Amino acid sequence: MSCEKRLEGKVALVTGGARGIGKAISARLAAEGAKLAIVDIMLDVAQATADEFKAQGVEARAYAANVAKFEDAEQTVAAVVADFGTLDILVNNAGITKDTLMLKMTEEMWDAVIAVNLKGTFNFTKAAVRPMMKQRAGKIVNIASVVGRMGNAGQANYSASKAGVIALAKTTAKEFATRNIQANAVAPGYIETAMTEKLSQEARDAFLKVIPAGRGGKPEDVAAVVYFLCSPDSNYVTGQVINVDGGMLM
Repeated sequence: MSCEKRLEGKVALVTGGARGIGKAISARLAAEGAKLAIVDIMLDVAQATADEFKAQGVEARAYAANVAKFEDAEQTVAAVVADFGTLDILVNNAGITKDTLMLKMTEEMWDAVIAVNLKGTFNFTKAAVRPMMKQRAGKIVNIASVVGRMGNAGQANYSASKAGVIALAKTTAKEFATRNIQANAVAPGYIETAMTEKLSQEARDAFLKVIPAGRGGKPEDVAAVVYFLCSPDSNYVTGQVINVDGGMLM
């Protein structure tokens, strides 16, 4: 069995990379040899995670950014390129939820989720493709959700944002394929995170009933698929959506 680190020398920027699924993605990419640019809206949180990776011998840096602001995305990407010399991988993972039924959903709740989840993905994609185009190589992975493909009561804003993230990956793939940039989306289902721990047992049981695997996923399950899409094995895979959901949506 080869111990080759397939991402040796690559630089990966992960938004929301300090916590939850984002941290698991960061860890997997680092294990495969990537250098990490960890982005979070709170610098202290990003720095704490970067320090954890540094203690393991990983080259990692922390950056604070509000993904909903294009100037933050532009400045962050510029800083990453200045610090590391390149940017090879972008994982658009940052996201929020503000769940309620549509008739109770306020304009602020709608705008906040769309701004972070969808506009944030656009902002970082637009900023990142510039250096990727120059080197004629790049990998972009958008973290979507199965609800972006099937909808979900009480999540009109979140579902719409994740459907947009999927469409954005496809458009990015079409626009930049000739520059050797692959863009794909990963759609997790029910993943056991700090966010899902807040759900009632009744809500958890309802999810498990519709998952053929009979269990929730782990952040590492998502990270494994993200790694594939960032590795050389996916050089002819672009514009695709891969569900990580234990068969929840087929």
